Amino acid sequence: MNRRDETRPEASGQGAGDRAEAGPPVEPAQDGGVRAALVVVSVALFAEALLMVGLVLWLLFDLFTLEPSSMATAIALLVLVVIGAIWISAVAVASLRRAPWSRAAAIVWQILQVSIAVGAFQGLFARPDIGWALLVPAITVIGLLLWTPVRLAYARPEEHPTA
Repeated sequence: MNRRDETRPEASGQGAGDRAEAGPPVEPAQDGGVRAALVVVSVALFAEALLMVGLVLWLLFDLFTLEPSSMATAIALLVLVVIGAIWISAVAVASLRRAPWSRAAAIVWQILQVSIAVGAFQGLFARPDIGWALLVPAITVIGLLLWTPVRLAYARPEEHPTA
């Protein structure tokens, strides 16, 4: 038995009528905060998907207008970016539907984005501006997706705690 189960009205023998007094009332501002967090996550995922589609178009344009030093590498990079664009687009659409799998996929995408941001801060061709542009939204989305009310919004109905 879970400790949280022991504090619930059903576990203590209280009836359904006593439940209203047992728990603290839900704050309307908290509900709005969760809604705002869900909107921020969805907007960020759609913005990332749009940027990935833009990157695909840019790479296609470069492939046809410039002479790559290695055609195989240029095509491989294009294929990887297309796969990433499809993946983040699917995750963004699924996040609107609050599909449980989309939360984990979004976290994985953000972790990949953090690793690219860290690489942008280092090396001979370091670009801190790109690093910050990738790092700030990634950390924000990870934090929001790990917040308990948002996590519960993505949970399956049978995983929701009974109120």
